[in-house]
Amino acid sequence: MSSEQRSQHCKPEEGLEAQGEGALGLVCAQASATEEHEAASSSTLVEGTLEEVPAGSSSSLTISDNTLWSQSSEGISSREEEGTSPDPAHLESLFREALDEKVAELVHFLLRKYQIKEPVTKAEMLESVIKNYKNHFPEIFSKASECMQVIFGIDVKEVDPAGHCYVLVTCLGLFYDGLLGDDQSTPKTGLLIIVLGMIVMEGSCAPEEAIWEALSVMGLYDGREHSVYWELRKLLTQDWVQENYLEYRQVPGSDPVRYEFLWGPRALAETSYVKVLEHVARVNARVCISYPS
Repeated sequence: MSSEQRSQHCKPEEGLEAQGEGALGLVCAQASATEEHEAASSSTLVEGTLEEVPAGSSSSLTISDNTLWSQSSEGISSREEEGTSPDPAHLESLFREALDEKVAELVHFLLRKYQIKEPVTKAEMLESVIKNYKNHFPEIFSKASECMQVIFGIDVKEVDPAGHCYVLVTCLGLFYDGLLGDDQSTPKTGLLIIVLGMIVMEGSCAPEEAIWEALSVMGLYDGREHSVYWELRKLLTQDWVQENYLEYRQVPGSDPVRYEFLWGPRALAETSYVKVLEHVARVNARVCISYPS
């Protein structure tokens, strides 16, 4: 879990280019225990932030299958002169870092598609993002799709198997696209689902202090501006209340006054306790989420 860090100011109007950059810093991504045993070297989903992959530009790191070896040739030659062989672990580490950057690039690309409500094809992804990593597309696409689901609450669904065409839709059948309100750039559906899950686990009625305590474990703090979620208190107590996904009310008879969260009528109509808990369980099984400021 991330420790408390100084908040970085990021205005909502700066758009996806600014706020999306912090979004992949939300992932501290670890594979499930079974996969960790199978392939520890590939357990990282995404590490780092999208600041490494600005919108509309390619990654600064461009290691490919062919160039990986050539970029290390100087070091390899020196080792050969010294009578030592190349370090396979180091080469594997470089290659994994390159794949992770491709995952970050693809997530950013999919977020832009989601924002403008356009479908995406495999051909587009290969041409615009994957490029020299075509042989590794299944792995990159799988990790990027997982990140979209657990962090942003967006499912990547194939609608045309023959044409490999995908649409980006919100998880659990929610109609909320996560782009409403002052901030039109970073989808917030994933966080909404997590908060709904917290309420269920508190017995369908969660004390406000319990919600903030749980969010603080993920690096989200009451009263602190956040680079991705901006005014978090406003998001929970006003925006989602106005959207009828949450109910925020005073605890009857409380002295001093305390407040609590419940599901709003729209959440009750669009999804269910079981679906939300199943989604939260999948998230907890797959990754450890942290939201650095």
